[in-house]
Amino acid sequence: MVKLDRIYTRGGDKGMTSLGNGERVPKHDLRVEAYGAIDEANAALGLARLHTAGTDLDAMLSRIQNDLFDLGADLSTPEDEEESRRRPALRVAQVQVDRLEAEIDAMNARLAPLTSFVLPGGSPAAAYLHLARTVVRRAERLVTALQDAEPINPAALAYINRLSDHLFVAARHANQDGAGDVLWVPGLNRG
Repeated sequence: MVKLDRIYTRGGDKGMTSLGNGERVPKHDLRVEAYGAIDEANAALGLARLHTAGTDLDAMLSRIQNDLFDLGADLSTPEDEEESRRRPALRVAQVQVDRLEAEIDAMNARLAPLTSFVLPGGSPAAAYLHLARTVVRRAERLVTALQDAEPINPAALAYINRLSDHLFVAARHANQDGAGDVLWVPGLNRG
């Protein structure tokens, strides 16, 4: 259980922050950048949920927001076998990736095949889902850079990769199952 009774600690006033294992690192550390981008994606999903209340999509997004906190906790704690035996860290699990895949498949089954690329827009929910998708893609780039620098949980990378696909399909679902998609028209403004 998390208990926060003080919001500010002054611990970061010199540009350092604590990871999940207590290690102090600069606030611009790649690991901090990666889980910070996950936090931004979560905030964008909060905006999308303002337009999905009471729908099946809202229930999915609620689960995803919780998963993103799990993912942030995972990324904030470096892989350490010895430490994990003493005090196991929260890690994203394959079952969370599998759930995203099942939801993608269920939503995608109702969508017409695409004939063009989709521009971000349509309904407010879809526009915010596209925004969240782009933040997730940036987070994924940071997570892959982190993976090049040090070991990470493979399910964490799989989750973030699958999530961007999920949000794309969810945006189409929010656009009346694709009927309200805004399609790219190549060369439209060339004259």
